Formats: sequence, structure tokens, C-alpha cells
Amino acid sequence: MPSMVESIRAEYLRYKTLAEAAIAQLSDAELWAQGVEQANSIATICWHVSGNLQSRFTDFLTSDGEKPWRAREEEFRPRAVTRAELLSKWNLGWDALLGALASLADGQLANTVTIRGQRLSVLEALLRSVTHVSYHVGQVIYVAKSLRGADWKYLTIPPGQSDAYNKAPAFEKADAHRSALAERTDRP
Repeated sequence: MPSMVESIRAEYLRYKTLAEAAIAQLSDAELWAQGVEQANSIATICWHVSGNLQSRFTDFLTSDGEKPWRAREEEFRPRAVTRAELLSKWNLGWDALLGALASLADGQLANTVTIRGQRLSVLEALLRSVTHVSYHVGQVIYVAKSLRGADWKYLTIPPGQSDAYNKAPAFEKADAHRSALAERTDRP
């Protein structure tokens, strides 16, 4: 049985892989194209997720999660970036998160951390963060799918294949889903 921290880490990595599999389907220009109805571009969303993760998980247990050096409003500025620039920025946030999780044990989940001056248990902060990441990964996928149209490669169960999947579900665990995505999508 995996620990709670290992389970949370696996879910974070599932969402990281989903976003990266969506990004892999796009051209560099599509990464900074605005989505439907002037929605944020994928580059903007990734910049925001990275900034959030860097702020929250740098000195996670010892300092406020909203760092004075974070420029949140700047994260939402439209930007034209290459895939390499986007993934480099994206990975800065993920490196901060994964580094913090690597040094965390289940026994620390009841400890408290502070975000914007508000005290939260470590578990509450992690759950809040994983839902924040999943929300924005959903946006990345939505924008990517709208840009790709009929050329979109589904990252979960494709339409019309639910019954077949339910007969042999393979992606209910985060690690299995991540592995399957890595095998079936083109990676940059």
C-alpha cells in the first residue's frame, strides 16, 4: 500500500503527464495561441502553474507559500515562447514541488504551513494544490483539443470506447495512466 504522500505525488505526476501529452500534440505557435473566446494560451497557463508551484513549494514547511518574489500578475501576460522555453519554465515549478514531496513523510501531513498568512495542514495544502493543478491541466487539454480539432489524440478514454475500457480498465492508478500516456503519445 503506497503512503499518502506517494499517492499524492502519483496524482500530481499523472496531471503533469497529461499536460505534457497535450503540449506534445501542438506546434510551437499553438503553445502561445489564445484558446476559444480569448482564453489564456497554454503558455500562459503553464507559466502560472509553474509560478504557483515554485512559490508554494520553495521552503514549503518553513515559509509562507505566497513568496514576496512571486509576480503572479506577470504569469498571465501573453507570451510567445518556444517549446523548449515553455518546458523549461514548466519544469522549474515541478522541480520545486517534487523536491518538497521527496522530503515529506506521512507523519508530517498534520503539521501546518502558511499560505497568504492562512494556516493549513500540510495535507490541506497538498490537496488544495493538486486540485489547482488539475483545474489548470484541464484548461491546457481543453485549449489543446480545440486547437487540434479532428487531429486530437485522446489522453483518456476516447468517445465511444467506455464499454470496452470498462471490461479491462487499465488506467485507474496514476502510475499506470502515466506510463500508458508516455507510450502512446509523441513526446518532444
